[in-house]
Amino acid sequence: MLKKILLYFFGILVFLLLVLFIYLSIVSRTRPPEIEDKHSLQWQRTEPGTGFYTIQNDWFRKSKSGLYELYVEGSPFERGVANGKLTKELVQRQEDYFNEQIHKMVPSDFYLHFLKYFVGWFNRNLDKNIIEEYKEEIYGISGSASDKYGYIGNNYQRILNYHAAHDIGHALQSMALVGCTSFGTWDGQSRDSDMIIGRNFDFYVGDDFARDKIVAFFNPSTGYKFMTVTWGGFIGAVSGMNEKGITVTINADRTKVPTASATPVSLVAREILQYARNIPEAYAIASKRKMFVSESFLIGSAEDNKAVIIEKTPDTLDIFDPHKDFILCANHFQSKALTNTLSNKQQMEESASPYRYERLQQLLQLNGKNTVQKTVDILRDRKGLDGQDIGMGNEKALNQMIAHHSIVFEPKKLIVWVSTSPWQLGEYVAYDLRKVFALSGMKQDREICDSALNIAPDPFLKTADFQHFLSYRRFRQRILDGLDIDPDSLVQSNPQYYHAYVLAGDYSFKKKNYSKAIEYYNEALSKVIATRKEEDYCKAQIKICERNSTP
Repeated sequence: MLKKILLYFFGILVFLLLVLFIYLSIVSRTRPPEIEDKHSLQWQRTEPGTGFYTIQNDWFRKSKSGLYELYVEGSPFERGVANGKLTKELVQRQEDYFNEQIHKMVPSDFYLHFLKYFVGWFNRNLDKNIIEEYKEEIYGISGSASDKYGYIGNNYQRILNYHAAHDIGHALQSMALVGCTSFGTWDGQSRDSDMIIGRNFDFYVGDDFARDKIVAFFNPSTGYKFMTVTWGGFIGAVSGMNEKGITVTINADRTKVPTASATPVSLVAREILQYARNIPEAYAIASKRKMFVSESFLIGSAEDNKAVIIEKTPDTLDIFDPHKDFILCANHFQSKALTNTLSNKQQMEESASPYRYERLQQLLQLNGKNTVQKTVDILRDRKGLDGQDIGMGNEKALNQMIAHHSIVFEPKKLIVWVSTSPWQLGEYVAYDLRKVFALSGMKQDREICDSALNIAPDPFLKTADFQHFLSYRRFRQRILDGLDIDPDSLVQSNPQYYHAYVLAGDYSFKKKNYSKAIEYYNEALSKVIATRKEEDYCKAQIKICERNSTP
């Protein structure tokens, strides 16, 4: 009798799992948009010069600076097709890099298979929250995606879902937010009274991912011309400026874990760049899009001659206007509606955001009237409050040595400076939007930047400290790869950085050298630690080590 009951319940369990599998398979499918005119699929890129590709009036090249440069125009589907065909190698490489990172984080094939259906279920309404134009553009790009990831989903489904990857990671890991910083000055705070806006996009998905940055210039059939810093297969915006002098940068804030996706943050930012000419229009676009994470949009406007921060959560929207001639933005809210919320208070108490914000205030006060060069110097600053040495790579520093890119805008002049590798330490390359958009139909390879305006690399690159930091990164990578290291040499490579001691402590703990691990964790606690979570971790590890080392 018991055997029959067990078989009965086992049968029900198998049936329910089968129903769940079928359900997830169905809801995870996403149909591409209907395209009436697909003639652009027949386009073939040409190569007038080595590494210089063209299709119609569109072109793609790699500059001497190491930055890739892309120009596309036309209707949404045509833009996507041209973008995909011109940058095909980068589209496929970025998907390789992305999946390599996923495999490192989730090495189990079983869990990866489950993750596929979870993401599909989570994003089941994603396409309903993306405007038709952007779905068509993504569909155009997807034709150039790799065929080897079909087990995850079709090309269109994958490229579409990648646009929500930032938001999903932000939502599921809100205790470890991307620590971006941005600021702006104008009128009396700028030397020539012109508006200057700078930002660090501290988003790290491995060195390979950051290597192939694209400075993209879009001339859409509707809306305004604009530029963004992006990567292969991605049409969203994280940093950009349009021809009317509207700039957009995004900064993540603490958010609740959602139950389903909505409009990806980057596509809201993209819509603002493409369709807003001033702050009221940017606010109107943000207000009509539903998001599933919390974000700050720092909006600079040449027409309004100021910058504000549009702060948006899944259920609240507000705007922060400092009513001064400067604005600062880290990873916490400042508006009346959101500054006193429980989640924002928790964010300020537990994260590195307020510390970075205060350091940014210090530097602006110390530097006097701002210039583009001073803006770059601030974005490169590696120190803590009052110039304290807090270690290289600390999240409390403005320069965390992880930036995907750093960027500076002069909206009234329509000039933008984009950093080159490594991080924001390399040369900042200047682009005049008016000149670049005049290059539609360019058929001969040429440098398109305004080299006379470029900002020189950081002298720090030639110092012994920089070489020590590279050594620290090599030690860290060896640990991630499961290889042996000398923990004393690790901490000597970055002696003021708390995380070097955390890594050394974790390594010693794994080797069951508990007394040495305690020493390292205690030393970490004596340094400037970025977050409450990491401080609590060190204290908890010390207690575990003490218990394990007790006879």
